[in-house]
Amino acid sequence: MSGGELAELISRIGDRVLPVVVQSVGGEVLTLAYANREALELTARTGYAHYYSRSMGRVRMKGEVSGNTQRVVEIRGDCDFDSLLYLVEQKGPACHMGYRTCFFRNAPGAERENVDYSLAVLRDLEDVIERRRREGGENSYTRSLFMKGREEVYKKFGEESIEVLLAQGRERIIYEGADMLYHFLVLLNLNGVKLSEIMSELSRRRR
Repeated sequence: MSGGELAELISRIGDRVLPVVVQSVGGEVLTLAYANREALELTARTGYAHYYSRSMGRVRMKGEVSGNTQRVVEIRGDCDFDSLLYLVEQKGPACHMGYRTCFFRNAPGAERENVDYSLAVLRDLEDVIERRRREGGENSYTRSLFMKGREEVYKKFGEESIEVLLAQGRERIIYEGADMLYHFLVLLNLNGVKLSEIMSELSRRRR
């Protein structure tokens, strides 16, 4: 939504409360929230998602207590401008219950096809890797891997995989395994593959 369109929407919203679908920049639906004029103005001014809490009757910034903020990358309106879509960079879990998304439950009788959101740490790491690739400074190890190119990324993943195979003892396996998973996520990012796609493939194989 352009600045002019957003300003027009703010001027037209009146005393209405609009539903807001909140989606990560990676395409994952995170939650459904609500915004009135004040919330929309604060979101536009600060760049961070503010919502109208119907239960508390006030506007609040997402993550004002938990720290799990949402930086708004884009705001879109539907065809009638009576509902909104926020594309956000989520910090931490979006759900107050600690899940990556509020939509972690399956309808009774439905097949389970969604990601196991106990892997929220990996999803957060995936987001960090993407940000470091785009915005990391000179001292960013992640950015340096991407700058060195495909050969270096694949080499490091291979080295870390071997370290896991050679690790002696439970603690060492955990340590080296964490390194391997990090470098695997870097490799996935390099190839434009999301962790959710890997998890969906595993879910498909289970069926």
